[in-house]
Amino acid sequence: MNRKHFLSFLITAGATTMVSKAASVESAFPVKPFRIPPYLKEGDTIGITSPASFIGLEEIGPAVQLIQSWGFNTQIGKTIGKRDFILGGTDIERIEDFQLMLDNPNVKAIMCARGGYGIVRIIDQLDFKQFKKHPKWIIGFSDITLLHNHIYANFGIASVHSKMCNSFPKVWQEALPMQIETILSIKQVISGQPVRYTAPYNSNNRIGRAEGVLIGGNLSLIETAAGTSSDIITDGKILFLEDTEEQLYSLDRMLWNLKRSGKFDKLKGLIIGGFKLKPDPEGDEFGKTLQDIILEKIKEYDYPVCFDFPVGHQINNFALKCGAPHILNIDQNGSSLTSI
Repeated sequence: MNRKHFLSFLITAGATTMVSKAASVESAFPVKPFRIPPYLKEGDTIGITSPASFIGLEEIGPAVQLIQSWGFNTQIGKTIGKRDFILGGTDIERIEDFQLMLDNPNVKAIMCARGGYGIVRIIDQLDFKQFKKHPKWIIGFSDITLLHNHIYANFGIASVHSKMCNSFPKVWQEALPMQIETILSIKQVISGQPVRYTAPYNSNNRIGRAEGVLIGGNLSLIETAAGTSSDIITDGKILFLEDTEEQLYSLDRMLWNLKRSGKFDKLKGLIIGGFKLKPDPEGDEFGKTLQDIILEKIKEYDYPVCFDFPVGHQINNFALKCGAPHILNIDQNGSSLTSI
């Protein structure tokens, strides 16, 4: 083999090896490998800001008090108490406040005070350069789903889908056991403690075991992000869905969107959380149950599916580590989800 052909062989072989390795990584993590922000320790600071809807200083008081009792410090953002109609301040105020939290090296996690509406108005103006270099936990759910999925889709960084300040009980001693358990799950996740959640058996469940990165959240926010830089690739993932105050026809439309865009095609598993339904008008009923609607969209697939998982706009809304690997197990006794 002459030198020219030998060099050509080396280049081709090297390229083949690189492609092979890349394909191996791609098959395990179709978007990108996940990154876990540093877990919090006593004395670390959690920033509290309102990037979506309005919330007052009084309303976050119980959350601040409890977080401090866990041994963490808190930094209250300037948007707390700010109001621009339904929003927690103007778009510029919310961008600046969240940006300060992202860039401040002393802030180790950012808890969104509440959801509502507003992330979509500011997501493209946020600068994640420092966040990429020094990831931190972003905490929240509902409207914050867009932020979770944007962060994972673009940077492969894990975040926490959980209750926010407006869900903390006013009097901890009078809280229901389930409220206490779900709030404490936030501390467990951001502190790096292992978590395992279970759900009772549902006759609509599809038995099986799946291992993959967990992504998802609020269905309407996932649909809204379709075709944008915040869209998620679900191939090889465990997808979880929840929503609230939607009619059945609306859920059907959104789920058809997910199906038509291929988001159900190559899942490892599907988790259906809480769905608070808005009643159909009398005489204008949709005629299918939520379970019917979902099972219709995934009938040709054989991955495991569980219903009634404790996540969503409900009391039993546990903290989930989005963008991190989990094991989903579904059998005749119910379902379990374990972070790896």
